[in-house]
Amino acid sequence: PRIVNRICGICPWNHHLASVKAVDKVFGVTPPPTALKLRRLAQHLAWIPDKLLHFYFLAAPDFVLGPDTDPSTRNVVGIALANPDLAKKVVNYRQRGAMVLEKWLGKVIHPVAAVAGGFTRPLLEEERQEFLAETKEQLEFAKFTIDFAKTNVFPKYLDTVKSLGVINTGFIGTVREDGTHDIYDGKVRLMKPDGSYDDFDYEEYADHLGEHVEPWSYVKMPFAKKWAGGQFSMDLDNPVGIYRSNALSRINVCDRMSTPEAQKELDLFREQFGRPAQLTLLYHWARLIELVNNCETAIGLLEDPEITGRDIRSPVEIKAGEGVGCVEAPRGTLIHHYAGDDNGMVTSVNLIVGTTHNQAPINMSVKQAAAEVIKDGTYDQGMLNSVEMAIRAYD
Repeated sequence: PRIVNRICGICPWNHHLASVKAVDKVFGVTPPPTALKLRRLAQHLAWIPDKLLHFYFLAAPDFVLGPDTDPSTRNVVGIALANPDLAKKVVNYRQRGAMVLEKWLGKVIHPVAAVAGGFTRPLLEEERQEFLAETKEQLEFAKFTIDFAKTNVFPKYLDTVKSLGVINTGFIGTVREDGTHDIYDGKVRLMKPDGSYDDFDYEEYADHLGEHVEPWSYVKMPFAKKWAGGQFSMDLDNPVGIYRSNALSRINVCDRMSTPEAQKELDLFREQFGRPAQLTLLYHWARLIELVNNCETAIGLLEDPEITGRDIRSPVEIKAGEGVGCVEAPRGTLIHHYAGDDNGMVTSVNLIVGTTHNQAPINMSVKQAAAEVIKDGTYDQGMLNSVEMAIRAYD
């Protein structure tokens, strides 16, 4: 857990938590209830500034400014010039969200906060009160953001949403036993393009997922080997074994959200786009539903009397074992699989990272987008940016 958070500076908390969950299983230890709630709280708090970063800094320039805008201003700077008041709010709320984690646990990037059997330090009452007030403000801004997007972004570009980067795939995500959306623990749900699905335990991931490698790429391309009969194909007309991860995927696989405001947004989303929704640019809408959910869930945890408890670590005995830890990272289902010996030394590791699930779908969406906008071999900067939009939907 001290090493793997260096894999990513954007979502290190998720690697940290998936890793420590795997180590818990290797050593056969169960953290106390308060420790599990602190882990969940850290994850939800970390997701809030991540969602603001993705939507406003990376995606919004494509929509608010348009794909034909000069690349030098088709970014958050251009947003600031076009709407200074909104830009100030965005930067302010993202900074404040990140600083909550730094105030509590020392740093935002590459943290070391969870340990085998629990958590490193309790949440103090004065911290709880401060973070609760802050997160309630974040929730109001999250609701403003999704309303802003539904009013000013998606209606304006609905034709683009319905045509750019569109592919037909399955989906993967984590749900509770009753099918409720969850990002920390539960079952993995693998949904076929027709909406049917299988739920399985983390330890069974290798029975359901294959790991394909194309000769022209260094990355793994996971695929649904069980329902695809071991076959893999990125053919746009007849994809085989292809599924997607990330926000749209989680919104598709869950039966319901875990909080009331997010549930209202999910109901509205499904009224318009059905289940499963396949339009790639809807990732941005799904991301904002999750932003609302993260704020609501963090508030619920901060209002839980047990969250300031002092029993935060179970004793750990070093021994040989094997374990699979899994959480949802913002960019998808994150799997850490470890085995270790009697000295607590790692003997084998396998990771399937959130974005890795989307490698094949990203290639497919880029190909579809390119064929959609580039005709007769003629293209310009605006067309190339439209192709890039298919990538920014995922990451």
